[in-house]
Amino acid sequence: MINGIEQAHGTYVIMADADDSYDFENLEPFVERLRAGADLVMGNRFRGGIAPGAMPPLHKYLGNPVLSFIGELFFRPGIRDFHCGLRGFNRARIRELDLQTTGMEFASEMVVRASLARYRIEEVPTTLKKDGRSRPPHLRSWHDGWRHLRFLLLFAPRWLFVYPGLVAFFLGAIAVGVLAFGGINIGGVGFDVTTMVYASALCVIGFQSLLFFWLTKLYATQEGFLPTSARYRRIVANWSAERGLLIGVGLFVLGVIIGIVQVVLWGNLDFGQQNAAQAVRIAVPSALLIILGFQTVMMSFFSGVLTTPRREQRPEAVIES
Repeated sequence: MINGIEQAHGTYVIMADADDSYDFENLEPFVERLRAGADLVMGNRFRGGIAPGAMPPLHKYLGNPVLSFIGELFFRPGIRDFHCGLRGFNRARIRELDLQTTGMEFASEMVVRASLARYRIEEVPTTLKKDGRSRPPHLRSWHDGWRHLRFLLLFAPRWLFVYPGLVAFFLGAIAVGVLAFGGINIGGVGFDVTTMVYASALCVIGFQSLLFFWLTKLYATQEGFLPTSARYRRIVANWSAERGLLIGVGLFVLGVIIGIVQVVLWGNLDFGQQNAAQAVRIAVPSALLIILGFQTVMMSFFSGVLTTPRREQRPEAVIES
């Protein structure tokens, strides 16, 4: 497909599955929208009509609606049939996206990258009939559905990393902070140091998710997988590995100080028996801060590697013998 787009000479390109399931005799709506300024025009099989037996019930009522909803939620392309095989586009504009994937992900990447680049995307009704192949379809419903979902998640790091990470981090941090001062009862259910231990683990998981987002975003934008916004460029310009190191060291030292305080308190007991609940109530925040500080330091070093200025690599010389 990529080679076909490269070899085409027209201003607009219409592409579709080569299984005789789409109506190539009714392409005027696609061409009209393209001539009116649209960059990408998608067909909508649910508005145009799906012939009996043309789409498996699992795809028609679950797979396509769910994946189309997720695609609309993540990228806002303004379409309702995210995976329609019949589409038309401005060849020059699509080539500017520098699409990289092959296989079935190529069609999804086109919509995703066009959405991220704020291209004008429109939708027109189209029909779908039972394909004319003599052999059964090679699609595997659950496997291929997962491939599409995975692809959408990889291009939406906020939904994959940030939102779950923020929820986990703040829930865990708040729970640890509250329980550090004593157990609480909610609706007759008691929460104490055991909850505190699990809450600290939740906090660490959330923090790791946020760190993965930052590193993924740095790598993906530098390699051209994801676009950059003015706001993101300002954040990267103001961020430095040294600042991250200072924040990480600060968290680490604060955790060590709390640990030292606990040792002093233990010393006041002549290093004898301690109240187990009180000991855990102090140890958990100390360990949590040490872990978060260490992770921040390591992330800062890694982000420094990713943001180190590099000269453009030149192709290696070919030496013939």
